[in-house]
Amino acid sequence: MTTIGAQIDLEKYPLDEPGSDRWNALVAQCRDDLAAKGMFELPGFLTADALRESTTKILPRMANESVEIRREHNIYFLDKVDGLADDHPALKKIMTINHTLCADQLVDTPVTTVYEWPHFREFIAATMGLPELHLMDDELARVNVLSYRPGEALNWHFDRSEFTITILLQRAEAGGIFEYRRELRTDDDPNYDGVGRMIAGNDPEVISVDVAPGALNVFRGHNTAHRVTTVGGDKERMVAVLSLYEKPGVRFSDSEKMGFYRRV
Repeated sequence: MTTIGAQIDLEKYPLDEPGSDRWNALVAQCRDDLAAKGMFELPGFLTADALRESTTKILPRMANESVEIRREHNIYFLDKVDGLADDHPALKKIMTINHTLCADQLVDTPVTTVYEWPHFREFIAATMGLPELHLMDDELARVNVLSYRPGEALNWHFDRSEFTITILLQRAEAGGIFEYRRELRTDDDPNYDGVGRMIAGNDPEVISVDVAPGALNVFRGHNTAHRVTTVGGDKERMVAVLSLYEKPGVRFSDSEKMGFYRRV
């Protein structure tokens, strides 16, 4: 078995056969899911061995080497929004707490092997209808693993990027559910009142997804609000985030690195 075959279930997901009938069918399924649901999920994408190796290596590092990021913010991560009063419901303060490992702490893990495999980014590009995608040229940001411990959550936000790629490594014992509200805003309509109602818990169109460990998830989050609910029990929720870009050479600024990682 090849190294990548030990990491990805290629029998189920033939990423190593670009252009084949099986590959084309999988790409078409993912595109259909993106159009219908704003995301696609591939359960069991990581093999059981790769998932076990990931948690065995990463959990001790998360306990001893991760940086805690604690932020009180609004859904926009902005101090002010033009045209909105400071007490508008869309600007309600919410709390996000997580623990982060950076790419330089993950070089010997399956998630980095998957990230750097050329057929992986070829497949993701095809599902997004893009000609190609590139690795991030940033030694800290290209691959991250985020952990949410009991009492912690990733609160409501919109993504800056058009899409986000994650692999769940460990499910929380309780809570830690991924929730999203599709197309809550558009590029032309910020829908501030609708945002405020959702944050207040008054939006029946919020969707909950209990992602399984080992699943690959690709999600369009630029205009879709989303969060991870508060973790409970004794087991942390741990997820890998893999960053690909349409342009080569993308790096975070030093100020962004300090904000996300507390180091440069």
